[in-house]
Amino acid sequence: MPRQRMVSHALSKLGAALSLTALLASGPALADELVIATASPAGVYHITGRALCSLVDIPCEARTSGGSAANLTALRDGEVPVALAQSDLQHYAVTGSAGFATAGPDPNLRAIAALHGEPFTLVVRRDSGITGFADLRGRSINVGNPGSGQRGTMMTLLEAWGWSLGDFRPANELPADQQSLELCHGNIEAMVYTVGHPNPSIAQAVRLCDAILVEVGGEPVDRLVAGTPYLTRATIPAGLYGDDQPAVETFGVRATLVTSAAVDEALIYRLVAALFDNLDTFKAFHPAYADLSPETMIREGLSAPLHEGALRYYREQGWIEDEAPAPETEAFSAPGADRGSSD
Repeated sequence: MPRQRMVSHALSKLGAALSLTALLASGPALADELVIATASPAGVYHITGRALCSLVDIPCEARTSGGSAANLTALRDGEVPVALAQSDLQHYAVTGSAGFATAGPDPNLRAIAALHGEPFTLVVRRDSGITGFADLRGRSINVGNPGSGQRGTMMTLLEAWGWSLGDFRPANELPADQQSLELCHGNIEAMVYTVGHPNPSIAQAVRLCDAILVEVGGEPVDRLVAGTPYLTRATIPAGLYGDDQPAVETFGVRATLVTSAAVDEALIYRLVAALFDNLDTFKAFHPAYADLSPETMIREGLSAPLHEGALRYYREQGWIEDEAPAPETEAFSAPGADRGSSD
């Protein structure tokens, strides 16, 4: 190859490499691509991510993950631009409390919108004799993998009861997409899941091994809900998992869509516009979205400040006139230290 062509070829390769380096360095702030961290492929979070990706007019990936805690850490580290997280985990991350105490408060965490409710769900083998949460002591249960929603909410509930993981025999750490079959095989007697309903993993357990949903209540739950602003009473409607399934009383959190202050305003604006301009289309993706409305989606379960891209859209719609209030900065004295996330 002549020297001039060799120099030209080398410069061309160098230019391409520099372009790629610049692309990678810009990371999640790019306004022409989107990655949404979700959770297990068996849960509503992944359906939510895929639904959102179907609405935006830019390349979009709904990426599976370990759940809310893992998502919030990835968001903080700049590994993803947008993530789904339970409302309790969002609060812990922004205040640097509970499982985020070592990392400290995340001043760059920003909220986009609240989504569906996620009841804390207790599923047991019908032949286990378990009729309430108090019956779980000394039983073999699945508390969820670290970084998962059921694990995070379970640790909160255990603290309210004055229990620890050592009270179970044993406390399994299976991910959500494995626990139903383990229940059916008799390897665990109960599983917990913080998730939107109906859920295919729970439906599988009900269908294959006659599992049932059990109410989660009592004085510890009353106290927990009364003292925790991001927890609410929840009811799993009757008939979702068969004609003989009664309504089940429990408590729950909300799924929330979060991002970082470092992410491009235009990207978040496009995502928010795609969601709310096509809200009816989005709600058709899953029954858990049926009751969503702008009024609840821009206020409930949001501890972090709204991202500027989201605020821009909400102001254009006349939904928000003033700056969103700053989140609480005083660390919440949350129970438990092992927080995970969701579905």
